[in-house]
Amino acid sequence: MALVSSRELIEEAYRAGSAVVAFNVITLEHAEAVTQAAENAGLPVIVQISENATRFHGGRFEPIAAAAAAVARAAAARVALHLDHATEAGLVGDALNSPFSSIMYDAGALPYDDNVARTRAVAARAHEAGLWVEAELGYVGGKPDAPRSAHADGVRTDPDEAVAFVAATGVDALAVAVGSRHAMHERTARLDVDLIATLRARLTVPLVLHGSSGVPDELLRAAVAAGMTKINIGTALNIAMTRSVRASLAADDTVVDPRVYLAPAREEVARVAEHLLRVCGGEVVR
Repeated sequence: MALVSSRELIEEAYRAGSAVVAFNVITLEHAEAVTQAAENAGLPVIVQISENATRFHGGRFEPIAAAAAAVARAAAARVALHLDHATEAGLVGDALNSPFSSIMYDAGALPYDDNVARTRAVAARAHEAGLWVEAELGYVGGKPDAPRSAHADGVRTDPDEAVAFVAATGVDALAVAVGSRHAMHERTARLDVDLIATLRARLTVPLVLHGSSGVPDELLRAAVAAGMTKINIGTALNIAMTRSVRASLAADDTVVDPRVYLAPAREEVARVAEHLLRVCGGEVVR
């Protein structure tokens, strides 16, 4: 169909009581697989490029963003492009004139007042450029530089604080800490579904679940039913790709053409992404 805006997809899902899945991509093959999955499922999708992914590409997001945008424009599904977990001011500035229609500014590791001040400034600047803005409040585990448990005392998003944060910053969506964590290789996360429902009732902006690769299907469905609107997934795709590549190379140690092992890897990523789109993307009646 076309490259569309994140705002369009997320606000549509928010009104319908459903969710849109946002997949983090690192390579062109990731982007192609995610788009194919959206076409197969007949559902929209958000393609995300993180600050960490831009570091992999030499600190520049332009090449991979341009490639992902080209894939999106040729897709038979609606695809949006999102800059994820941006912390560097320079990267945020670069994103203002790019294929991205939205950014997630991550100051969640800072003290509350600093998070508010920095997020408010970024949101104002991004809104002037027409970008939709997501921020984070609370602690979503799994990052090497923040090794606290996602279940430790005081790390969950406080509803009163969340209401104040959204009002003070003007963000369009809020990533909340409800028990998930980043980079999980096993789907054993335990979500606080009651907290999700409370946050959904108290806030006037969509909720975002980070670290969703580690959440079992039944809990993903429960999270959407309780009020999650944007579901972020990355590690699950990397596991699928790496497992496929390992199998291809183990089957034939004479292979040197990357197309031989990247083609089935891309297919496996598309299969996993399609499954997760179908788990999260159907309409939920509350």
